[in-house]
Amino acid sequence: MDKKILHVDYSLCIGCETCQSVCDFLHNGKPNIRIYYTISGLPVPINCRHCERAPCLEICPVGAISKDEDGAVIIDPNKCIGCLMCLAVCPFGVPSFDAKIKVVTKCDMCADRRREGMNPACGEMCPAEAIFFGMPEEVEDRIRARIAEKIARERTSYVHVKDVSRI
Repeated sequence: MDKKILHVDYSLCIGCETCQSVCDFLHNGKPNIRIYYTISGLPVPINCRHCERAPCLEICPVGAISKDEDGAVIIDPNKCIGCLMCLAVCPFGVPSFDAKIKVVTKCDMCADRRREGMNPACGEMCPAEAIFFGMPEEVEDRIRARIAEKIARERTSYVHVKDVSRI
């Protein structure tokens, strides 16, 4: 059975920071998605990618990190010892250490909301629909539709040319 995934289309992000604000509100002033800006000023939402083979999960010495039934990588604050190994191995630099409670935190794809049948709040609230939570085939369909829209808008054609000299 396929699991839903959280997809961020960076080309649609308008930098309104709604995702960050709603996450901040739902997580007591500690947002687990943040908007960063490139040197040229483009907004880039950064959140946990919930890796298939999550390095943070594999390195945790106390088993505080696991995957839930939806495939979300979750940190159990009652087991976390704050060793920061997960921070060191995350290729995206996502987990953060909460010095107040002395544990590592990160996006859990709104585990509480998902248990109640709702989607992650960042995707629900994004006015640009840059964040989408759905089945992999739904995400693929959205990506294909965006590519088709771009081709139509730019009146661009793409041609795949095979190197016939090697046949």
